[in-house]
Amino acid sequence: MRNRKLMWWVVGAIVVVLLGGGGIALAVSRKSSPAAKPAPSAATAAPTVEQSTTPTTPPPSPGADITGPLDLLLLGVDTRVTIPDWEPHSDAIMLLHVDAGLQSGYLYSLPRDLRVKMPAFAKAGFGGGTYKLTEAMSRGSRVPGSKKTNVQQGYELLTKTLSAYTGIKTFQAGAILNFGGLDKLVDQLGGVDLKVDQKVTSHHRKPDGSLRPLVGGEYQGPAAVYLPGQRHLVGWQAIDYARQRYGLPDGDYDRQRHQRQLVKSILTKSLAQGLASDSAKLQGVITALGQTLVYVGGRTSLEYAYALRDLTPAKITLVGLPGNGVGSGSGYLGEALTAEGKGFLTAVAKGQIGPYLAKHPKLINK
Repeated sequence: MRNRKLMWWVVGAIVVVLLGGGGIALAVSRKSSPAAKPAPSAATAAPTVEQSTTPTTPPPSPGADITGPLDLLLLGVDTRVTIPDWEPHSDAIMLLHVDAGLQSGYLYSLPRDLRVKMPAFAKAGFGGGTYKLTEAMSRGSRVPGSKKTNVQQGYELLTKTLSAYTGIKTFQAGAILNFGGLDKLVDQLGGVDLKVDQKVTSHHRKPDGSLRPLVGGEYQGPAAVYLPGQRHLVGWQAIDYARQRYGLPDGDYDRQRHQRQLVKSILTKSLAQGLASDSAKLQGVITALGQTLVYVGGRTSLEYAYALRDLTPAKITLVGLPGNGVGSGSGYLGEALTAEGKGFLTAVAKGQIGPYLAKHPKLINK
């Protein structure tokens, strides 16, 4: 279903940010102290032999050489694994920029329908052109002469497209995620606490969480409603709330903001649950993810765990980029960021985010 935008990027945040940062640094320290040897008895003591006292320096922890700045890519991809040869689409596109000192970060989104120029990509037999950003994954995943698709190949074209559009030369890591396991992930954490910033009415769920029937192309019957205020949401509620765009004043832009807020809430709850020191709880979260994670590019999670050990959710700023629909005549072609939104991307590429947000504080989400 086209509008089934579940929170794949939540798992990406867990994998790339939480497991690779936010204080999660399980087994990354190689420091250890040698066991003490019992002193010999006076009767058996051997003659004193001068021992070398040269101190031994433990090797650096994996990831100690990662200094930043970093640009990480979190993608929600509909792979439709139940449909043979289905071409994957990147339906959720979220980026995390971590400053050079690895002490602070900025989480922002790009519209799936953003109109962008895509470069030619020989691996997929693609000649390039202007399309919606979501199509980069599908067009890049094609294998010439075959009906099979290659998700990693699609990721490569998408990153090339993003680099050309944003000016960000390199994405150090990326997570590609598909459907499944996300409501279980939230339930594994005992639900999440989220400040609902506007009234949201579900298109998909009844108040009890069951699916609303689709009749004649329209959902029928009572609908779940999320009212403004501090709310505790269980798994299905959290995912359902962050899926909604219809009926909201700014449509997909409101949804993107809700998604970023949910990511931060999940990261905060994960740390509060003690995942940093409880391997059993961490394993429960990983089990809840199931087969959701398709691919992770870049250095290993262990290396990012050490490098980003001081990046907590409180140090991640949520940023919303404004945009508008564009078309030809009465036809809708996609979305385009405003000058203010595009200016933020330029600031990211130039390492000037702080000064830019100081001049454009409305871009910061609460």
